[in-house]
Amino acid sequence: MALSFKLLDGVFLSSRCHRQNALHPLLGPLLTDCISKLYSSYRRPGTAPDNTPPWKMNFSFEKGVDGIKKHFGLLKKELVDHWKGPEGYRLDEYLLAQTRVVWEFRSQKDLDEWVVSSDAEIGGKSEAYLKLGKNNQTALLYGTLNTEAPRDGETGYSGYCAMRSKPPKGAFETKKYYDWSNFNSLYLRIRGDGRPWMINIYTNPYFSHQKDDLYNYFMFTRGGPYWQEIKIPFSKFFLSSRGRIQDDQHPLWLDKISTVGFTLGDKADGPFQLEIDFIGLLNDRAHTEEFAYEKYERNPKV
Repeated sequence: MALSFKLLDGVFLSSRCHRQNALHPLLGPLLTDCISKLYSSYRRPGTAPDNTPPWKMNFSFEKGVDGIKKHFGLLKKELVDHWKGPEGYRLDEYLLAQTRVVWEFRSQKDLDEWVVSSDAEIGGKSEAYLKLGKNNQTALLYGTLNTEAPRDGETGYSGYCAMRSKPPKGAFETKKYYDWSNFNSLYLRIRGDGRPWMINIYTNPYFSHQKDDLYNYFMFTRGGPYWQEIKIPFSKFFLSSRGRIQDDQHPLWLDKISTVGFTLGDKADGPFQLEIDFIGLLNDRAHTEEFAYEKYERNPKV
């Protein structure tokens, strides 16, 4: 009996995760501690797995009621936006728009739509923080980059800090995506310290083996007291997977945008600072390039 229980233990843990995922849209606000662990599967080398049983979850009735009110409010907004037009815009505004601001940073609520991370999650020593800038009109991402690798015997390199938007969610935690197919460029107003940053765009994968695919392009900041407006055509973004540029390149899927992020990893130890006014979209009529990189035919016909 002991042997059979041991063999079924992994199945029990797996089925428990499936049940939590299934109940997440309804019980997510109630199960405040355990549900958050479903979003992070990383475990540092040498640490024991967290096998906390489901009956020891933190239960908060007050947060559950607030969560239900929030989701019904989102459902009402989705229904109203559906009758207005695509994504809540009138049809003429949606089709003829030249610019659109997707993120602007004017309150703590705007900052809550973003997640800050660093190599501290894998045992590194870098630090990254996000706060409102002067007069609460910008977002200030700052911290210290440290390339010293953790001494766990497995991690060979370290030194990164990142900021990433949370994926959009609908009522009751339904998946939603940004549709940017009417625009051809990413438009930002930023003020940096001279360091190069990598902009990352994650799209909804059509197949499970594409879950690590990421579109990247570099953003070079000038430094100094002056703001700079940066326009990056979507045709310039190249495909990578797990940090490696792929030979088989294809254009960015603009109708299934999930997240946008900024990563610093220039291997220069020391403090950094990036101030962001807004992140938006631009439809540049003068830009007609479809894709900047060579595409290979997998099975060419002779």
